[in-house]
Amino acid sequence: MSIKSTAAKLFAYKIYFQTRAWAMKPEETQAQVFQSLIRSATNTEFGKDHYFDQIKSVEDFRKQVPIRDYEDFKSYIEKIRLGEKDILWKGKPLYFAKTSGTTSGAKYIPLTKESMPFHIEASRNAILHYIHETGNADFVDGKMIFLQGSPILTEKNGIKFGRLSGIAAHFVPQYLQQNRLPSWETNCIEDWETKIDTIVAETIDQNMTLISGIPSWVQMYFERLQQNSGGKKIAEIFKNFQLFIYGGVNFEPYRAKFENLIGRKMDSVEVFPASEGFFAYQDTQTEKGMLLLLNSGIFYEFIKADSFFEENPERIGVGEVALGVNYAMIISTNAGLWGYNIGDTVQFTSLKPHRIIVSGRIKHFISAFGEHVIGNEVENAMKLAMDGTDVRINEFTVAPQINPISGLPYHEWLIEFENEPADLEQFSQKIDDAMRQQNIYYDDLITGNILRKVVISKVVKNGFQDYMKSIGKLGGQNKIPRLANHREIADKLQIL
Repeated sequence: MSIKSTAAKLFAYKIYFQTRAWAMKPEETQAQVFQSLIRSATNTEFGKDHYFDQIKSVEDFRKQVPIRDYEDFKSYIEKIRLGEKDILWKGKPLYFAKTSGTTSGAKYIPLTKESMPFHIEASRNAILHYIHETGNADFVDGKMIFLQGSPILTEKNGIKFGRLSGIAAHFVPQYLQQNRLPSWETNCIEDWETKIDTIVAETIDQNMTLISGIPSWVQMYFERLQQNSGGKKIAEIFKNFQLFIYGGVNFEPYRAKFENLIGRKMDSVEVFPASEGFFAYQDTQTEKGMLLLLNSGIFYEFIKADSFFEENPERIGVGEVALGVNYAMIISTNAGLWGYNIGDTVQFTSLKPHRIIVSGRIKHFISAFGEHVIGNEVENAMKLAMDGTDVRINEFTVAPQINPISGLPYHEWLIEFENEPADLEQFSQKIDDAMRQQNIYYDDLITGNILRKVVISKVVKNGFQDYMKSIGKLGGQNKIPRLANHREIADKLQIL
């Protein structure tokens, strides 16, 4: 065992017990975070506009700070971009993380000197929890790859702009620099396909032990590795590959394809980062869900998803949530976001400690007939249909077909198969059965002959990649929406 792996185990032991200390006191921890946030922002423009000096409780805060999305923060953001100080948070942010909004165009999310360290600590602690639980630390001696955006930043009015993953590249600890791939020069390549090919060339003969990225793009990297190695499995190319870290999407629909590409099962750690904050990571291999980070400068509120669009939906804290309920997650942060709707929905899988799964997007659903199908349901249905089969998929999305040429309306599942089912009709029946078991409204529509069962449309090989390329979102942190209440994506996929 090397000095580095021994040190990693000792550090992991320390971090585990530090984490446990706050995780087992969730309400107390969140109360401290709340008080610190209000105190720090009282003299900002936002704090003055919302009378932070009069806020004595969470109830006061909820009365004075309504739920907002990015559009509602734009006027404050623009003032910061023009160089003004003390707007949403004290001073100026260090960075603006630029993201691609689906309705708002480009979004600029502030990152401050108080918020940025938590992004880095959470990434580190996810790995350390894995080491503490499994005792596996050998991978720290090998090479690690993080598929991410370009670290090239621009600057205006004293604030740097870039993609979150590119900003984070500037904070990689010194002790990891010599282990980290790809090279800085390769990370700076903007064209994704050129970048992937260059990454393959740089890594194919290296001792890769840890690989991290969004599953769909890591899959693309693995496929290129196979093409350049004469069809070898990833485990043959990287004999010491031990850990896959992913976030952004549910991994289960990809797992069978990954295991086939790799050639064996693989330990994995799920993380939940976003430009607005690093919210959770998988802290154990034996329990479902990710540990919600309650001490990371973020105050959390939750609204039941089925009441989110009501005029004054109830906002609750971590002490009032229940298991298995679909909640919209609302955050207030030490980067200056207040009562901010991140757009994701979560469900709690544990309350001691608080663990969550990401169940979907509050605006990504299908309810063309009142069924309100969410992302977690379609992903579970796909997993159940694939269980016990040799079916493998590359990608899929779901959309309603309201006006079919003939017959009843239906939900269309657009699937790019790597290995097709022997009986497509039977496979679609399994999906439909799983959907009916999970969603009583969908079941009622099928029973009442309002909808017919799901229809599967096969997408040509690389169809999803071609679609993402056609809209300028190939690679990086971009991902296909799992479902939509419209046919914009579905119709474009069918003509590629």
